[in-house]
Amino acid sequence: MYRWLGTAGLLALFALRIVLSQGWYIVCYAHAIYLLNLLLAFLQPKFDPSLQDDLMADEIEEGGEDGRSALPSARDDEFRPFVRRLPEWQFWLSATRATLIALFCTVSEVFDVPVYWPILVMYFCVLFFLTMRRQIQHMIKYKYIPFDIGRKARYGGHKS
Repeated sequence: MYRWLGTAGLLALFALRIVLSQGWYIVCYAHAIYLLNLLLAFLQPKFDPSLQDDLMADEIEEGGEDGRSALPSARDDEFRPFVRRLPEWQFWLSATRATLIALFCTVSEVFDVPVYWPILVMYFCVLFFLTMRRQIQHMIKYKYIPFDIGRKARYGGHKS
């Protein structure tokens, strides 16, 4: 919790630097795109179910006359824990490093390229909307939730 609060503080400091100096919009845009990339990797499973469906279809095609594959396949009812493509620790570490680098880039005038920033904001919003819509559709199609929602089940204990 404290490390995420520290990263949020760095992000607030970076945003304050951008707003008060009214510059370095390219650095801010690149930083936002990188954070979006990290978020998508954090939300995706390590083993993509769409690729596993393709592999299972190939196995059925290569199977014998009865269509059975020599390799075992996963059933829909068995427990498969959600394993992230990017673990939470790596997500935090990469986001913090990127924020520090972006903050460091605002010190140099070399990175202060004059651009019309509303276009960058609009483009990022469209990009964010489209990528998150695709990610949510993928989550719905393959029925996985990357977060722990609801109450935790207790095993082996009695209710008192």
